[in-house]
Amino acid sequence: MTDRPIRIGVQLQPQHADYSQLRDAVLRAEDAGVDILFNWDHFFPLSGDPDGKHFECWTMLGAWAEQTERVEIGALVSGIGYRNPDLLADMARTVDHISGGRLILGLGAGWFEKDYDQFGYEFGTAGSRIASLADAVPRIKARLAAGNPAPTREIPILIGGGGVRKTLRIVAEHADIWHAFGDVPTLTGKSAILDEHGAAVGRDTANLVERSVQAQGSPEETGEALVAAGATLFTVGVTGPDYDLSTAERWIAWRDSHG
Repeated sequence: MTDRPIRIGVQLQPQHADYSQLRDAVLRAEDAGVDILFNWDHFFPLSGDPDGKHFECWTMLGAWAEQTERVEIGALVSGIGYRNPDLLADMARTVDHISGGRLILGLGAGWFEKDYDQFGYEFGTAGSRIASLADAVPRIKARLAAGNPAPTREIPILIGGGGVRKTLRIVAEHADIWHAFGDVPTLTGKSAILDEHGAAVGRDTANLVERSVQAQGSPEETGEALVAAGATLFTVGVTGPDYDLSTAERWIAWRDSHG
């Protein structure tokens, strides 16, 4: 595994809050020293009151691009089933320019059926959604390459998911960051499978694909084992209305003392 710096992300889950509370949380998170600010691409809350307050992902990322100065921003992750790939690429190119080159393009196959049903999209099956993701990523790359003006940088592509046969193959072919779900043994095992796919497609995924995980518990308890398993990007999820950053601050302090 390449010698990457440890990075800390915060996912500001856009639920159960007024936008003024989200705006304040963005400021506090950047001031606290996070490396990346994520939201998510859903249309309804995933926890708490299922009909609670909620805001849309990509219009928010445009606002964050103007509001912030240093942090990278992105969705963890954007559901391809309700995002036309070419339009999504052009949205990403625009937010890349608004932010001065700080966008991470997070992509996933989608899983929350309510998002699809309530907004008139076809939910399909897990297989059809993964097939749509496989089809979408080359289209996104082609549209990014055709944009005028071109993106300010080669926009990093993050792909979330752990399906060993199909999803990790897409990660091996296209991703700069892989967001994994699960504990240390799961990360270790699937990371090895990812590298097998990388060998099959001719990419050195051990060095080219950053491993990203959800930060759970305290860094003293779980951080070192996850680093040993290859993870370098740790993201703390926080929800509205309060957006408590105390756990994220502990991970930031751990990052700063690491090494």
